[in-house]
Amino acid sequence: MEWEIEFYKTESGRCPVQEFIDSLSKKARAKVLRDIDLLTEFGLELRAPFTKDITGVPKLKELRTKFGADNYRIFYFAFTGRKFILLHDFIKKTRQTPRREIQIAVNRMNDYTARNQGGGDNEL
Repeated sequence: MEWEIEFYKTESGRCPVQEFIDSLSKKARAKVLRDIDLLTEFGLELRAPFTKDITGVPKLKELRTKFGADNYRIFYFAFTGRKFILLHDFIKKTRQTPRREIQIAVNRMNDYTARNQGGGDNEL
């Protein structure tokens, strides 16, 4: 049974990850979408090099797509049932993931959880 993918939406209705994917070149977009398809197919069983846990933030993971010299990252987490919420994206340019990028994902995860389940309790 496949996993469902949901794109995080801000309270104003913006969908940052979808906007990011739409902004990519046709070939880069196809590669990112292929990796999202792998996530729906394999779920929690999908491992490196496609996914990685974010150290110090339970539940938060990153989907990793390499395209040419670019390293695309999409933060996500598993929500109730068989659903992944795609929270935040960025192009990784440094060896270590910037804390600012992780914090954006954590804030969105807490916001999503609070609006859909009644409370966010993840901290960085």
